[in-house]
Amino acid sequence: MELSKINRVYFVGIGGIGMSAIARYFAKRGQAVCGYDKTRTKLTETLEQEGILISYLDEAAALPCAFLDNHEDTLVVYTPAIPKDSKILNHFKNKGFSLKKRSEVLGIISRGMFCIAVAGTHGKTTTSSIVAHILKDTGYDCTAFLGGITSNYNSNVLFGKNNVMVVEADEYDRSFLTLHPDVAVITSMDADHLDIYGDKRQLEESFQLFAGQLKPGGQIYAHEGLPIINSTSYAANSTADAKAENLRVEGSKFVFDYSDRTTSIKNLSLMLPGKHNVENTTVAIAIALQLGIDTEKIKQAVANFKGVKRRFEYIVNNDSQIYIDDYAHHPEELKACFDAVRQLYPDKKLTVVFQPHLFTRTRDFVDEFAKVLGTADELMLLEIYPARELPIEGINSQYLLDKITLADKKVCGKEFVIQHVKQVKPELILTVGAGDIDTLIEPLKNTLNNA
Repeated sequence: MELSKINRVYFVGIGGIGMSAIARYFAKRGQAVCGYDKTRTKLTETLEQEGILISYLDEAAALPCAFLDNHEDTLVVYTPAIPKDSKILNHFKNKGFSLKKRSEVLGIISRGMFCIAVAGTHGKTTTSSIVAHILKDTGYDCTAFLGGITSNYNSNVLFGKNNVMVVEADEYDRSFLTLHPDVAVITSMDADHLDIYGDKRQLEESFQLFAGQLKPGGQIYAHEGLPIINSTSYAANSTADAKAENLRVEGSKFVFDYSDRTTSIKNLSLMLPGKHNVENTTVAIAIALQLGIDTEKIKQAVANFKGVKRRFEYIVNNDSQIYIDDYAHHPEELKACFDAVRQLYPDKKLTVVFQPHLFTRTRDFVDEFAKVLGTADELMLLEIYPARELPIEGINSQYLLDKITLADKKVCGKEFVIQHVKQVKPELILTVGAGDIDTLIEPLKNTLNNA
């Protein structure tokens, strides 16, 4: 389907972070955009305020008249997370509408554009956001589709006037294989989504296929140690092709030097904490240099990048209390987040509230989760957020809790968390997870600010 021939678009699962970005893109282009989602959220409310009509009823009768019958200029975009028995989805299938996954639509949009695609089991949202920010802030410009709300722009989609596109390439359901980038990044290839891939070997094969989709003459960057041939490696304090060196903490910021075979940039200052974010920034700098952007402009852009919502986001930060929220939902992400917290606040008691995401992920990585969660000082586990999955017998938060060697631990509900924080007033609290744990942010923020 050609982009120029699309006049109306319907999104089944419009409230997803990636889906909403494309919805905003089409609305900005002037197409008629509508959608469905099962739950009203702050994001869907924002889309409605921007003029997008959204239904929360999974019934064909709830569709606008323009989407009851098929038209050649109509596109239906759906997320693989939508249940196969969805009445709206099956209406579109039965009527013969043109249905595309979100990733396929990104492939359509990126045709004829200079595409920078960032993939990885974790790190891709922050890395793609840093790349996009450097291009925007330095005046190079780009259009970007991101997997999070960037704090600098308060959006998950950026609109540019040139032919450059930055996109987060999602490995879930092998979605990234619809893209053919000019520049590709692979941040990590840790085992995940084993409900889709079966084992780590098949996941790695999928990333190899993604690397093979690079356009002729393209450039691929891979984190040092990943088995990606013909790639430029990057890492911190190593022998990588592009590297961060002399990493240190100065106040609340991480400071480092960048170097590659031809360029050196000293004393880069980054608001985002953690070695992993320094490495994310390192590859973004390498891409910016490849595009010919001035080093001083890059340095300034890095310094003023504020991060992504729910990626090590400070909710409360004062002399008596620090509250950080993070999207981490994989053991390696949790470890990186915890390490960053400990580097910044080595002497504070760390209270963690964690919501496991998916029954299969909890089952597949229960020992890894237990190990990293056991490094907290106090742990409150919410029940597993099921997302697209049905329950698995015996797999619940108590199953995970029993494997954690920590004295101060419990499974509890959100109300208990709020009351506990109100009574105890922890000096350092971290909420982590990819489900609906974000609904705790405002109540906890208010509780701590009124303490």
